[in-house]
Amino acid sequence: MIFEKKGVGVIETVNRKGIRTKGQARWLIHLFPLPALVIYTLFVVYPIFSAFLYSLYDWNGIKRGVFVGLQNFITLFTVEPFNEMFWNAFRHNALYFVVEMIMQNGIAFGLAFLIYRKIRGSGFLKIAYFMPRLLSVIVIGFLWKLILNPNYGALNTILEKIGLEEWARPWLGDPDTALLAIILINCWFGIGFAMLIFLAGLQSIPEDLIEAARLDGATGWRMLWKIILPLCMPAITIMTIFTFIQAFEAFELVYAMQGSMGEPFYSTDTLAVYFYRMAFSSGAGDVTLGLGSALAVVLFFIVGSVSALSLYLMRKREVQH
Repeated sequence: MIFEKKGVGVIETVNRKGIRTKGQARWLIHLFPLPALVIYTLFVVYPIFSAFLYSLYDWNGIKRGVFVGLQNFITLFTVEPFNEMFWNAFRHNALYFVVEMIMQNGIAFGLAFLIYRKIRGSGFLKIAYFMPRLLSVIVIGFLWKLILNPNYGALNTILEKIGLEEWARPWLGDPDTALLAIILINCWFGIGFAMLIFLAGLQSIPEDLIEAARLDGATGWRMLWKIILPLCMPAITIMTIFTFIQAFEAFELVYAMQGSMGEPFYSTDTLAVYFYRMAFSSGAGDVTLGLGSALAVVLFFIVGSVSALSLYLMRKREVQH
């Protein structure tokens, strides 16, 4: 009897220790996201609120002046040349988005569909298409500056070799071609990532739905338009929103290839480049931190509101399967 009581006591003690250990483990699990949350708050949340605050003050260089309320926003939209520069950059960002949606995402979906159909060498093609994404944007920018150089660049040299020398031109020095060249380079850079997103969406479609559609007579374009695209809407939604955010935050590639002045003649200016020039760069005159912060707030609202609205509207078109 004594041994049994001791045995029961031992079991109870072990159970209590086990419960206490599980409770401590649960608290430790809740602490795991804390470092990421601290970093996110420090480098994302705090700068956003700082920009809101800075936009309400006048600034003398980096010295905060008097409170001016919404005056910086009024100046940004009504006073020349700030309003002209804003709308010029906004049009470039909009063109960025349209071309990327058509060229980058269109080609990426086509490549993903070919790989989904399991063509020969599809495994190698997935790696090959994604390879440019592994390079730094700065490296991509300097590499393409060499390729597009009007004097010794590879592109003009090839055009001359094949008898198309009339097509050769200073691609980044011509206001008519500079922005389009940068956008197409960015499309080439991003096709691999978009392809993987679309491929994941295609591979999530149940095979029995495809077989049922075939039995009903859906083939070719009808199958693609009526069955595959609606079932792939979650991936299309993700890439549409991601493309919009990336297009309206375009900075690294433009800066690497054309600097902070949006050369030539502001033909490659974007909202992010314009913000950098106003808030941090003294190349175009006095640094205007208040106006730069106002522009950052406007850009935040454009990206946030349009992305949220697009997500809401496109979610309603998604097909559950």
